[in-house]
Amino acid sequence: MQEINLPKFDYTDTLATVLEKEAKAILDLRDMLDESIEDAIHLILSCKGKVVVTGIGKSGIIARKIQATFSSTGTPSCFLHPSEGLHGDLGMVTSDDIVLAISNSGESEEVLRLLPSIETIGAKLIAITKNIFSALAMKADVTLCLGEFEEACPLGLAPTTSTTVTLALGDAIAIALLEVRKFRPEDFALYHPNGSLGRKLLLKVDDIIFHTRKNPIVHEGDKVKDALFEMTDQGLGAASIVNEKEQLIGVLTDGDIRRAFALSMDVMNENVENLISAPSIVIEKGALAAEALQLMEEKEITVLPIVDTNNKPVGMLHLHDLMKLGI
Repeated sequence: MQEINLPKFDYTDTLATVLEKEAKAILDLRDMLDESIEDAIHLILSCKGKVVVTGIGKSGIIARKIQATFSSTGTPSCFLHPSEGLHGDLGMVTSDDIVLAISNSGESEEVLRLLPSIETIGAKLIAITKNIFSALAMKADVTLCLGEFEEACPLGLAPTTSTTVTLALGDAIAIALLEVRKFRPEDFALYHPNGSLGRKLLLKVDDIIFHTRKNPIVHEGDKVKDALFEMTDQGLGAASIVNEKEQLIGVLTDGDIRRAFALSMDVMNENVENLISAPSIVIEKGALAAEALQLMEEKEITVLPIVDTNNKPVGMLHLHDLMKLGI
């Protein structure tokens, strides 16, 4: 492979300059916050519908991220592409909604062309822009000014500082709304059921056994060899032992059987209940999977029977089942 000779360049100064410019712009915005930000937050909190976030170009990309943050932190929202809005998607906007329009210049043609329809529909309008004298700012019910800053791009062309500041402001609004609404980790998990937090806070043992269908059971009076057949068939190294009322009286593991062989070679014909050496550790149906994992780690066990309110086994968890799910 031919070696490419790159010109020598000290990237350190460039990287530092970009970060300093963008950080300074965010801190400057912090220092110029006024009642308009409170007005915007109060408007959103009183909204009976959703927040419709819109923007074009790089502002549109930032708008999508802000909208995603709103949705995941308890503020119902959606993204409206201005061009698509002009061709029918404005139908998603109702009089109960708030439109959050983002435009650095405040003069983006596609965004401005939405405004007459938004006004007719009756939705409130919040603008985020650098130019408080722009057409967008003049039409808005509340205008959030980004302040004066220098783009980090040395040409002053590529949106850099402007997009960073806008994103930071959107995040700040989302977190303020989150705190006012007393949004909890459980609420966040509800909107992220497939994330690790969602699985820890929402996934129940019932959900796991519904998919694994593992519930090896032998009855009091059955032989150890019957238990081995059941364990093998279910693919688990343990079986629940139940009485005539189908209630759990103990758990037999393959480890119990191996230890019994050290005392007698006729273990296979022993009654399963004779090998119960300790009280069973169980978890009730409806418990969180995270609770099951904690119990298994504390007791240093790899299998855990799940019982109903009548102490009847309805399933059996293996530690691997929980580890695979990333609990």
